Amino acid sequence: MRLDIGVSLPTAGDDIPDVADAARRAEEAGFDSVWVGDHLTDGRPILEATVALAAAAAATTRVRLGFGVLQLALRHPAWAAKQIGSLQYLSGNRVVLGVGVGGAAPQEWEAAGVPLAERGARTDAALAALPGLLAGEGEPRLSPPVPAPPVWIGGGSQRALRRAARFGAGWLAAATPPAELAAAGEQLSALAKEAERPAPSVGSVVITAAGGSAEALAGFLTARLGLSPECDVAVAVAVGPPELAERLAHYVDAGVEQFVLIPFGSDWKTQIDLLAEARRSIVG
Repeated sequence: MRLDIGVSLPTAGDDIPDVADAARRAEEAGFDSVWVGDHLTDGRPILEATVALAAAAAATTRVRLGFGVLQLALRHPAWAAKQIGSLQYLSGNRVVLGVGVGGAAPQEWEAAGVPLAERGARTDAALAALPGLLAGEGEPRLSPPVPAPPVWIGGGSQRALRRAARFGAGWLAAATPPAELAAAGEQLSALAKEAERPAPSVGSVVITAAGGSAEALAGFLTARLGLSPECDVAVAVAVGPPELAERLAHYVDAGVEQFVLIPFGSDWKTQIDLLAEARRSIVG
């Protein structure tokens, strides 16, 4: 099993730092991938995901560039393919295409003119069309053609698991404790077998505050994500690097092969250094 430990770049908030510099720092710290979220609007300043990853691509040479996750249904499939294909070409095929149906911010869908109730069907249709569009096949014929990036399906619903079994190289969960991830991984393998596809890998988003306040992090998760305090304890980590490495090891034991660590706190650079120390404890 190849373990990939990635980190989310700071692309949202009232004071967004230099994304290119953040990506460069993450690569120098040894992380395997960098990730960005995707929203049209969610009540706070936020950069467009493809543009942010393009800045990261220009500043790095090795790390993979992950959408975590792209709300594919907000975009016309051809335009989405053009954006993804251009990023794939410019980055030397380093894109990881995380895809989710979204829905947490209904105002986005109204602004984009896309019915919220159609987001699942539109996502499936776009996922089916993307490989051909990226290869320059069919109409419109897009160029330059590029290899389709690996697709990671985000979401914790049964529909998300079925979507991952049908389209995904991986399934990316969030706010899910290790024991639940292990059970979902077994279900995912069974669904993939039914679809006559290889079992997707399992990934997890983990919100961290290495060296920070557990109380502050719990408050953020409750207010921002609507998580219960009991769930906070299971999925969020507010400890030093040794304890963080130990907790992440439980995810690895549950079958997780991809981490997307989201640093919580104002000093992103300090967080990255602490997370990098934890990463070294895991991978050596």
